[in-house]
Order: sequence, then structure tokens, then C-alpha cells
Amino acid sequence: MAEPILEARRLVKHYPLMRGVLFKKQVGAVKAVDGVDFTLDRGETLGIVGESGCGKSTVARMLVNLERPTSGAILYKGEDVTRLSGRALRAVRRNIQMVFQDPYTSLNPRMTVGDIIGEPFDIHPEVAPKGDRRRRVQELLDVVGLNPEYVNRYPHQFSGGQRQRIGIARGLALRPEIIVADEPVSALDVSVQAQVINLMERLQNEFDLSYVFIAHDLSIVRHISDRVGVMYLGRIVETGRDAEIYDHPTHPYTQALLSAVPVPDPEAREHRERIILHGDVPSPTNIPSGCRFRTRCWKARERCALEVPALAVPEAFRRATGPAAHPSACHFAEEKHVVPSEQPE
Repeated sequence: MAEPILEARRLVKHYPLMRGVLFKKQVGAVKAVDGVDFTLDRGETLGIVGESGCGKSTVARMLVNLERPTSGAILYKGEDVTRLSGRALRAVRRNIQMVFQDPYTSLNPRMTVGDIIGEPFDIHPEVAPKGDRRRRVQELLDVVGLNPEYVNRYPHQFSGGQRQRIGIARGLALRPEIIVADEPVSALDVSVQAQVINLMERLQNEFDLSYVFIAHDLSIVRHISDRVGVMYLGRIVETGRDAEIYDHPTHPYTQALLSAVPVPDPEAREHRERIILHGDVPSPTNIPSGCRFRTRCWKARERCALEVPALAVPEAFRRATGPAAHPSACHFAEEKHVVPSEQPE
């Protein structure tokens, strides 16, 4: 089996909480990411989903080294990039690029489109010599479906969808192997979302890209992803192929998320089981003992408060080969998800 192109091992990011004016001391920590593991194969799209505040964007920023992990490892082709610095780190950064969420704030309003897309060449001049940069920028504009003659325009002269295409062109400038897309379509209209997703799929095939695609819209993730990881409160609680997650979810949180996906067919919507979670997401500064989802889970029992469930294939499915045989961090994942009339407050 081929080695994954990217791998996260026990990835942790804690932000210290300090108290005091002159003599500061740490009184706690925000556990934004608290032990995340995943792999990304060449040419694959890994979707990471979860509600706001679960740590998805923090994972994305650590993958491109905008945030340094508190602990854990990020392996690019088997090499731990968290231990690199200087030229070695810069070489890796060239191969792992990012497309940001907001197309309005991620582009410098004082720079022309040509300067924005061509700026990576200032850091990596070996990719495009100065005399060749304008042509390369125009090629990139054409690749993402924009007029190559727009090089001298400014971001405010473009729509949101066009700005995101500019951001994608910038991400492609250094010919990376991996694109980390942090909710790249969440700020766009629905019709424009489809155009950008189709563009990203075409570019993946054309340039043999691997994607880490982060989103909270489950329908978009299903459309573009080969595998999916579901995050809750800093950890991945279920992972598998897209059909395994969407058609046979085994973790209660995944089941609740999928029950909230809009269904256009009125008849199907009327007969669909709707799972309403009670209570709020716990604070990342005070995570519950054992299973971190137990305070909102209808399956929760005493064991859930005492033992942290491992992200593993449930015992009942280990000898099976069907879609239910995928990792899930739940002590009772094999039980049918019958929701009682009254859930825990």
C-alpha cells in the first residue's frame, strides 16, 4: 500500500488562558484541537466536517504551518514538517497551499490581481523567473476561468465568486501537490458555490491535486469528498468513505448532523427521522470527562463518563466488510440509533 502524502498524528493545539497584569500565570487552556489523526492519499479529497468551533479551521492552519501545534506530528511524504525550519520548511510550504474562507478579506485590496497571484513567485523565484511571471499569471487566470487581461484590476472590481477563483489561482501558482481549502464556498451564493466546486474538481484531475476540504455543509462535502472525517469539540469522532458516513453513520453526533441536512423532496422530508440535540456544545476550556459528546447524547451511560472511546471499528463490525465497518469513537456505535422521546438536557 502506498504511503499517504499527508498524515496527522495525535495533532494537538491548546491556547493558554492567562490571568494577571504584571505577573501573568496560566489558569487553563482552550483545547481547540485535542488529538486528531487522519491520512490523505495522493489524488484524494478528505472532507472534514463539524459545527462551528469544533477545530476544523485550526487543523487547516496547522497543516500549512500558519499555526504551530502544541504537540503531535504532521507528516508530508513521511517527514515531520513540524520539526522543519528555514529552507526545508519553505520547500514543504511550496507543496502545501491554502485557499481561505473569505474571498473579501483574503485578498489585499491595495494589490492588483497580477501582483496577488504573482506574489508567491517572489518567495520562490525558481518557479517563475521575473521575465516570465506575467505570462504565468495570465495562464493561471485562464485556468480558473477568468479573463487573462484582468491582471491590472483590483479585488473590489470582482464578484465574490471571481475573488475566490483568484484565491484558487494564487494557491495553484507554485504547482503544489496539496490544497487545504478552509470552507472555500461558505461565503458564496448557492449557484456560485456549484461553479467553484466544479472548478476545484476539474483542477484536481488536471493537476493531480490532493485536497483537505473543510466545510460545515454536508451536501457539498459529500459531492466532492472521497473520505470524510467528522469533528466534534477538537477530535474526529467518525471517519470513513463518503458512502459509509452518509448512508451508514454509527456515531450519534454524525447521525444528528445528517438528520439536519435539507431534503428538497417534501414527502421524503416528512418521513425522515429528525434528531434534535438538547443542550449546548461544552466549552473547549472545560471538556467533559470520557466521551466529550455524552452531555448531548441519548445513548450516554455510566461508561461514557469514565472511558474515552477510541476511534476504531466497533467490535460488532470488525469481522464485517460492509459499510458499517468504519472507525467510530462511540462505545455503543453498533446499537441502532433509536432516539427516545425525551433526550438528556
